Amino acid sequence: MRDMLLNIVLGLLTSAIGAGAGWLAQSLRRRRRLERSRAFFGMPAGTECLLVVNRHSGSPKATSVHRDDVSALMELAVLVNACGARPEVVAHDEVRQGLGHKAEFCLGGPSSNERTVAHLNWRLPGVRFSYEPGILGAILVGEQEFVLERSTEETPGHSYVLLARLDTGGGGRPVFLIAGQVAIANHAAVRYLVANQRLLMGRHGAHGSFALMLRVVNPVKYGPDVVELVADVTAAATAPPTAPAPRAPAPTPVPSPGSTA
Repeated sequence: MRDMLLNIVLGLLTSAIGAGAGWLAQSLRRRRRLERSRAFFGMPAGTECLLVVNRHSGSPKATSVHRDDVSALMELAVLVNACGARPEVVAHDEVRQGLGHKAEFCLGGPSSNERTVAHLNWRLPGVRFSYEPGILGAILVGEQEFVLERSTEETPGHSYVLLARLDTGGGGRPVFLIAGQVAIANHAAVRYLVANQRLLMGRHGAHGSFALMLRVVNPVKYGPDVVELVADVTAAATAPPTAPAPRAPAPTPVPSPGSTA
């Protein structure tokens, strides 16, 4: 009987130790994942993160924000809180802060966000956004062109969004640029970033810079949920724009026979 009780006690102790070890291992894994996320997003616990809000380009009110951009901001706020940081929401035309002091998420293309224009000029000179009248919007990166295709009854349509992480250098906090052709593309890129952060860290490192082109498929039916990685455009986006070839001087006119100088 005594041996039986001893075996039972030893079994219970072994189970308790195993459960405790498993719980501790899971806690350590969660802690490591959280620390990696904080390093990747530049948001240690207790710090502030800047969320730069763009305007609704289709609204006559300068202070309007598209509902898809509001949804994107809400998901970013959840991410910030999960890292233990505090979100600071600022309108794109009211930001008067430098780079590197706070992690930053900048939302919207250059037509709706002045801060985006500054970031493109600063680190992504090879990227241009086309807004020619009568032509669907396009994002041009080097020699590549990514054209918006609106949804119709015959075609599902798609839109593109540039997702970039810009390292500010000197151990500063990074800037995440989310510049889509339409608001739902911004929302889709935020979801892609949150869902694929471990994959992006594996490919580009916890402190690396990158520029990716994403395609949002059939946003009218699927919303921001179906997103494809089209291309890594880091090299072309960060390269300075190619200077146009110098124009040859105009030839000197030759007087025709019989003409007077």
